[in-house]
Parts: sequence; C-alpha cells; structure tokens
Amino acid sequence: MSWFTLFLLAIIFIGIGVLARKYPTFGWRMNEGWKVKGDSEPSDAYIDSVKFGGLISICLGSIFLVLGMMTILL
Repeated sequence: MSWFTLFLLAIIFIGIGVLARKYPTFGWRMNEGWKVKGDSEPSDAYIDSVKFGGLISICLGSIFLVLGMMTILL
C-alpha cells in the first residue's frame, strides 16, 4: 500500500473512533431509536460497547498512521 492510502485509512479510522467515543448514542438513534415509541435510551452495555469499539478504531488508525510514516521514511 502507498503511504497516502495508509494516511487516508488512519484519518478515517481515527475520525470514526473519536465520533464513537464522543457521541455513542448517535448510531443507536439512527438504527434502533425510530423503532421505539416514545422516549427511550440505549442501554449502558450498548454505550460501553460502542465506546470500546471507538477505542479499537482509534488504535487501529494509529497503527495505520505509524505504518504510513514508516513507508515514507523507508
């Protein structure tokens, strides 16, 4: 892969991870919230799993960023 592709993947993964960590209920409202009548909120387990997935995404994006820098230097 070229360095540009690795940097692009890093930006995408880090961006998605930051959004998932900051706004964990956004996806729930888009996918599941419309199915429920009245006011309802996602469970704590759902919020924790989305935040964990965001952390994994940030870590994966950081790995792509380091690999992109290594391809430029080598």
